[in-house]
Amino acid sequence: QVQLVESGGGLVQPGGSLRLSCAVSGSIFSIGAMDWYRQAPGKQRELVATITSDGGTNYADSVKGRFAISRDNTKNTTYLQMNSLKPEDTAVYYCNARARVSVLGSIALYWGQGTQVAVSP
Repeated sequence: QVQLVESGGGLVQPGGSLRLSCAVSGSIFSIGAMDWYRQAPGKQRELVATITSDGGTNYADSVKGRFAISRDNTKNTTYLQMNSLKPEDTAVYYCNARARVSVLGSIALYWGQGTQVAVSP
């Protein structure tokens, strides 16, 4: 069974920083691309950032230049460094991972439970 656990959320003032972590555990053969999504109250879940298995990254326009996604393949963990936070960044942040549990297994998409980020004076 594959589990994703996010951490690092909290309350921060505008202009502040947070670093989110997402650790993948369980019986894993390989992990492919990983994403961070967020969902604000009353809004649809939106893609924030993606990192491929070889480190390629992509960002939503709203966070370019402020957020940075990275991964540590030795720890099966992805990170989201969030700088210059704005009130509109307030949301529950979710990570996902495309993982294969065996050499012959198919790739499946797994999600974490989310971590709350609140940006307020």
